[in-house]
Amino acid sequence: MSNQESSDATDAQRSGGCCAPISVSALNEAQAAEGAAVFKALSDPIRLRLMSIIASAGGEICVCDFTGQFDVSGPTISHHLRVLRQAGLVDCERRGTWVYYWPKPERMQWVSALLAVPEAAALTH
Repeated sequence: MSNQESSDATDAQRSGGCCAPISVSALNEAQAAEGAAVFKALSDPIRLRLMSIIASAGGEICVCDFTGQFDVSGPTISHHLRVLRQAGLVDCERRGTWVYYWPKPERMQWVSALLAVPEAAALTH
């Protein structure tokens, strides 16, 4: 099984749909596990920076365009990118010797919706 097929299989296992914001209702066990995996992926400073670079690129970005911005080895960057892919935050495609990454907007929206604060709640506190 290729990495892409493995990634697709992991994506298929995820619920994919958004849940109610945690400020509105409690998460069930599966939703909490899914959210924890995403937040764990983002909890590392290198991964958070990588996610920021990829998300702000305005489309796809070649790994060659951002590896020089880090003081860690290529294999370390590859590890962190794999963690972000496994969390469903980014996807990628190999083209020749380079790999291109792009954010998965639906996953970013999922995280945003999970942390959303309803307007009425924001106004009362």
